[in-house]
Amino acid sequence: MIRINLPPTDREKGAGRRSAGLSFDVARQATLIGSLVLLATALGIGWWWWMLGRTEAQIAAEIEEAQRETQRLGTILAQVSQFEEQKAQLQQRVSLIEQLRQGQTAPVHMLDELSRAVPDMLWLTQLKQTGGELTIEGRCTTLTALSDFVANLERSDYFQRPVEILDSKVEDAPAPVGELTRFTLKATFSPPGSASAAAPQAPPLASR
Repeated sequence: MIRINLPPTDREKGAGRRSAGLSFDVARQATLIGSLVLLATALGIGWWWWMLGRTEAQIAAEIEEAQRETQRLGTILAQVSQFEEQKAQLQQRVSLIEQLRQGQTAPVHMLDELSRAVPDMLWLTQLKQTGGELTIEGRCTTLTALSDFVANLERSDYFQRPVEILDSKVEDAPAPVGELTRFTLKATFSPPGSASAAAPQAPPLASR
């Protein structure tokens, strides 16, 4: 068999060129698409990284603000605690002052009532107090003065009944007095409104 190689015709040349051009266009499109995908991926990663950085900065700012607020509240709580302590101390001082003031009024009233109860021709020489119990010593020129003194104490709202005469002795005295009666009384001081004042009082003892 005899083969004859004929040169390609113009139509075949044109078809070859179109095929090569189509292959080039597909490769260029694939490269372009790949580049776009890479660019989009890079942009997405960059945006995601920027958002992470922004979120991190925001969280760090919130943490710093929370720490400052915690320090501020800690200072306020410390001041409140100090104020409460000072308030408690002031209240204790006020209570102590009130107690001292109330305690000072009782002796004043007691001495005032005693001075009012002392009749003429009678004077006091010694006064002892144990709680509300009083031991009173004195001198008088007549037994009538002693009786009046006891009656005056029992009529007072500041002494409980009965007022007891513990001892009475007659002793000589220089002229012109002649004789003096030395006495010792026991009385219970009970201001109005106190617990001891509200207690039932015993009936007065019969005179001896």
